[in-house]
Amino acid sequence: MSGVRMAFGQRVVFRDLSCRFPRGRMSVILGGSGSGKSTLLRLIGGLVRPQAGRIVVDGDEITNRSERQMYAVRRKLGMMFQDGALLDSLTVFENLAFPLREHTTMSEREIAAAVHESLAAVGLSKVDDLLPNQLSGGMVKRVSLARAIIMKPVILLCDEPFSGLDPLSVKLVEGLLVHVNRQLQATMIIVSHHIASTMRIADHVVLLLPDGAVEGSPAELRRTTDPRVVGFLDEDRVPAEARA
Repeated sequence: MSGVRMAFGQRVVFRDLSCRFPRGRMSVILGGSGSGKSTLLRLIGGLVRPQAGRIVVDGDEITNRSERQMYAVRRKLGMMFQDGALLDSLTVFENLAFPLREHTTMSEREIAAAVHESLAAVGLSKVDDLLPNQLSGGMVKRVSLARAIIMKPVILLCDEPFSGLDPLSVKLVEGLLVHVNRQLQATMIIVSHHIASTMRIADHVVLLLPDGAVEGSPAELRRTTDPRVVGFLDEDRVPAEARA
């Protein structure tokens, strides 16, 4: 995207944002609270429109597309929501089968095979009949990821996949994201506030700042002398009690 301006009423989120997300790689969006991380995901998904600038998704400029035209673009996208966004009244199987029944002509046998393939990709089995309220926090994340990949997306958007997880579950989800990225060879764009995870798994990092964005590999961001980047990364090294 280039030259993007995005405002909600008087609140300007992006004045002149330009950044890129390399095809087939894992990119992580970092930034402070209110920096516009989730808004950036919504822009990529065409859920909100910028007041100015260009946004290109998989070679298609989407900035001025109609809702009807956006349907074909969104078919290329998968979304892993922060809270899972699973339908409470549906079982795990039915949650995953839902988009296939809505958007494809697959038979029930093909749908069952696709559901179990997606669940296997995130290391889950024998969970078909469980309801969302019977799942642990880590399992909700994994089921949400399985649903996000079930349509074989070209671009996978993940909103805060590590939030609310204990350290062991964080490491597990990190590994699953890397595995899925390699398996699908999809462009993965992750919003996170978890700097340590970002530095472990990202190929590319976009750090949102008040006056734009700084981007590069984790190694490049570690080496930079830009005080804005150094200050942001150093925040993660200060114990929470010392910041209070």
